[in-house]
Amino acid sequence: MKYCHWLINRNDKLNNRMKWMALEHEGNKYGVTLGAEVPVWQANIHASIGRFLFNIIVNDLKLDANYIKKKKAYHGRGHYIPAFFKIFRHSGVMLKEEVKPHPIVSKLYRDSQPENLTFDTTLVPSLCPPRPWVSVHSGGYIVTKTDIVRVTHMGNQQWDRLINAQPKQLYPALDSLNQLGSIPWAVNTSVLDVAIKVFQNDGSVKLNVPQPPSVLAHILSVPIDADPKEKKKINKAKIELKRKKNEMYSLWCDALYRLSLANHFRNEIFWLPHNMDFRGRVYPIPPHLNHLGSDLARSMLVFALKKPLGPKGLDWLKLHTINLTGFKKRESISERLKYADKIIENILDSAENPLTGKMWWATSDEPWQTLAACMEIAKALKSSNPMHYMTGFPIHQDGSCNGLQHYAALGRDQIGAESVNLFPSHFPQDVYSSVATMVDERRREDASNGNLIANVLEGFIKRKVIKQTVMTTVYGVTWFGAKLQIARQLKDVDTFPHEHLWPASTYLVQKTFETLRTMFKSAREIQDWFTECARLICIAREENMEWITPLGLPVVQPYSKISRNISNKKGIAPYFTPDIYRKPNVMKQKNAFAPNFVHSLDSSHMMLTSIHCERAGITFVSVHDCYWTHPCTADIMNKICREQFVALHSEPILEDLSKFLIEKFGFDDTDVSEQNKNIDKGTLRDKLNSTLSKVPQQGNFDLKGVLSSTYFFS
Repeated sequence: MKYCHWLINRNDKLNNRMKWMALEHEGNKYGVTLGAEVPVWQANIHASIGRFLFNIIVNDLKLDANYIKKKKAYHGRGHYIPAFFKIFRHSGVMLKEEVKPHPIVSKLYRDSQPENLTFDTTLVPSLCPPRPWVSVHSGGYIVTKTDIVRVTHMGNQQWDRLINAQPKQLYPALDSLNQLGSIPWAVNTSVLDVAIKVFQNDGSVKLNVPQPPSVLAHILSVPIDADPKEKKKINKAKIELKRKKNEMYSLWCDALYRLSLANHFRNEIFWLPHNMDFRGRVYPIPPHLNHLGSDLARSMLVFALKKPLGPKGLDWLKLHTINLTGFKKRESISERLKYADKIIENILDSAENPLTGKMWWATSDEPWQTLAACMEIAKALKSSNPMHYMTGFPIHQDGSCNGLQHYAALGRDQIGAESVNLFPSHFPQDVYSSVATMVDERRREDASNGNLIANVLEGFIKRKVIKQTVMTTVYGVTWFGAKLQIARQLKDVDTFPHEHLWPASTYLVQKTFETLRTMFKSAREIQDWFTECARLICIAREENMEWITPLGLPVVQPYSKISRNISNKKGIAPYFTPDIYRKPNVMKQKNAFAPNFVHSLDSSHMMLTSIHCERAGITFVSVHDCYWTHPCTADIMNKICREQFVALHSEPILEDLSKFLIEKFGFDDTDVSEQNKNIDKGTLRDKLNSTLSKVPQQGNFDLKGVLSSTYFFS
């Protein structure tokens, strides 16, 4: 109660962690504590206990068939049959073991007709403020055990680094998690009611509300007299229908959970405890009802704490609405505001008649969030004084291709910085449109030389087609993955000739990668250095790649090979062997290091912004590189966001990384690796040491330009 009272009043300069530790210290005088550590079991222990309990279920759990059939037991003895049994099923070339309930168990469940959805306490929001993280063992839900880091069962090294780190080294990460978890939330009931109505009416493809599988047409059975080609066609259609049904059912269930929980919490104030993955990226622990989901999911939540709009708040609401539509990506802020005033009737109509009016909101890139913004604008305009209108509606500020922003800052790349809005400009620079334009120029040149695919692609190279590939290039997307991304976009274009889908996708991947290498030369050099460092470390040292983020968070990549030589006498699969006993998966380690390092920089920037927003007394939450706050504090958050980006990249990040890697993995004259007897040790040592110390050169971009860049986060 003391902590909750302090959280409401905030009458000192302590943060959540400091206050909790002070209150805990005070309580310890009387023998009361919530800080008792719960022993942590290793993954192999979990596996052993799980297998023991599993065997009880399969071997010892029985049903009395006579009792269920309402028959008397023969000579007083029941007819007992297993409640669950194992079957083996072919899945492609693999033989998979499955556990099935007995049909009687299934019938009992169906006959019970359960009407309520039940969730574990760790899967739903908390109705009280979460316990602040004061160490890697203590924090999250008040009573329920919560892990601070999301790591695979084999990721023992990550836990070891966290446990052995100095407490003060982890305080920035802990303080950010505490700040994010301390924000109270409420359900936007106006949007929820509309969403439930659409969902109950079999969903909507146009509005991105999942439909039940029952809306799909049924495929007739194969006629007995059908020819082989027709049979093959029908069977193929059946397989595709089954795949589509499974996909639709999964999405439908996800929407059902989300809407059901939102409806359950519709009149409540709740909190979302946070934890992080091994790179430091933060996530709400409750998976179903949070702000980290789809457009529909984000539209249903607002801040429970309301603040007045203030003098600029209404303009921020209008700007936010237009940003969500995607209609004015290349226009200035002033032009976007003029456009909002021009279509104010459509905005108000959307708010008042969401499903029966013009439905302007449904044409947006993010329709549900746009609808929520329209409703908030309507409420503000209907109030007696919009400046004093109390709102909990969150305003978003998005990074402009954030991965490339970090690469441009790391390499001090002037051209790259201008492309991703690190440099001041009167108009926003859209890197996706710029890449699409350059790719189309290369296409026209090839078309003039008689390239068939280049001619086929005329008029089809749009921003949307290459956006995902550009966005994920800095996060390590492979050539094949990029081809699938582009193919998926071209497939959605009705007028594109689908017989040319794969050749066109391959062509566009090649041209997109060539264009990016030209535009972001510095980024590519840094990325190549990251990859080569990881490759050599994994080969020479046979250890997983690791580093420390600028905020002091230790990171170990959990990509190891599964050893097939480990004894399996006790039935423990080698899959559960801790990574400390495994060799690194060199391919995964080298491909993942560059994107994971950039993700850790992204999280460091977010954490810095989070901590300084808390000090400034403003609300702050994030969806990775999308920052949220109240309309009246958007200007303050923007200023802090820019200042902390400059502060982060003013540190010698690449130089510090190089020093850490040399100290951790480098060889000296007396260091002899027993694991490298069959290779040229001297050459490998020299190459590793040389590569680790060869930090890519930087350009002449002045980081201070970020401070006055309007469209850096916008």
